[in-house]
Amino acid sequence: MSDTKVDYRKMWSELGLNLEAHDALLGAVGSLYGATYLTQENRPEGMGYLDFVMTEVHGLRIKELDDFRKAGGKVVGTFCLYVPEEIIRAAGGWCVGLCAGAEFAYDEVERIMPRNTCSLIKSFVGFKLAKVCPYMEESDLIIGETTCDGKKKAYEIFGEMHNVYVMELPQMKRDKDLAMWRSEIVDLMHKVEDLTGKKVGVESLRASIKEVNDKRRALQRIAATRAADPAPISGKDALLATQVAFYDDVPRFTQSMNALADELEKRVADGVGVAPKGAPRILITGTPMALPNWKLHDIVEKAGGVVVGEEMCTGSRYYESLVKEDGSDLDAMIDDIAEKYLDINCACFTPNQGRLDDVVRMAKDLKADGVIDYSLQYCNAYQIESEHVERACRDAGVPVLSIDTDYSMEDVGQLSTRVEAFLEMVK
Repeated sequence: MSDTKVDYRKMWSELGLNLEAHDALLGAVGSLYGATYLTQENRPEGMGYLDFVMTEVHGLRIKELDDFRKAGGKVVGTFCLYVPEEIIRAAGGWCVGLCAGAEFAYDEVERIMPRNTCSLIKSFVGFKLAKVCPYMEESDLIIGETTCDGKKKAYEIFGEMHNVYVMELPQMKRDKDLAMWRSEIVDLMHKVEDLTGKKVGVESLRASIKEVNDKRRALQRIAATRAADPAPISGKDALLATQVAFYDDVPRFTQSMNALADELEKRVADGVGVAPKGAPRILITGTPMALPNWKLHDIVEKAGGVVVGEEMCTGSRYYESLVKEDGSDLDAMIDDIAEKYLDINCACFTPNQGRLDDVVRMAKDLKADGVIDYSLQYCNAYQIESEHVERACRDAGVPVLSIDTDYSMEDVGQLSTRVEAFLEMVK
């Protein structure tokens, strides 16, 4: 990332960022991005848009949010895809994902939180303590969710530093859980209406459902092309598209991703790929990979494999299903939103057979040679569920490798050795 074209330092300073620490972050992420992404060969031309987004992810995009707020708009930050973007947009707000994919200020975090807290939680608290995430500082409200005990308690600490609202997500999917979740969505709607001063109406909600669905449809098109051999796009580039979907302007992103999908579909027709035909094809499942966490994809693809899908929140769970678009009134549309979002198969749910079914189905649909089950250290839900994932894959005849890691680069050598051996085995 770079701020050489436009000087954004005055804006960052007005947001209260620690400029010295922020410069260090941008430098580190910029170097990592270059080494991970810009060294790839035969990338689709449409990735140029995402390269541009990354160069301006703390620049132009933040200025857009800043201008929106100065014109009276409200920005809502989120950490999880269970927060319905449709509701926020229907109330006139803008929704942005927040920083949580790199180690930062862990020494400060560990003064107030246990050392053995998962990397994702330590990351978002660290970004706040260090004052290096402009998305947090541009957020008039940050919405949390009770997807795990660690996040639930961390939001209590985070709430002392920012305006935070927490949604209660049920941990089962019975009818009474759906009813409770629907009531949480209604409460969220009222909270956001109070924030923006605008009521959610039938037409505004219908429009926002269509708009967000269109974004998902564009990502579905990209995902569908990855079933081809050779794969027309690298796993790293496909992952980046989903990560940026949480940040970018919705209509602009959708238009750019549909253009990328057009290019990928032509590549498939022409037999053009980013890896040789027959390269080991890997499906990755597990905990979300928040930007700028690209470590595992990079290891797999530099070892000669190609990642053809992600069964995770920064993957298929984000875009694979749509909110119904035929709701006749506000109540019906809220019903549809509640049903769609509760259908996401996070490891926080018990039982969670739907996720196991999804992993096996995606492995078959994408012609994956193997599955890598990825867990962040100290993420108990995914670590424990790993046993079920391994069993489901073995029963389906799909080789599986389980990996526990964090955001550091200290274990890259060890992971590379394990991944190389796994790719050799599945060939």
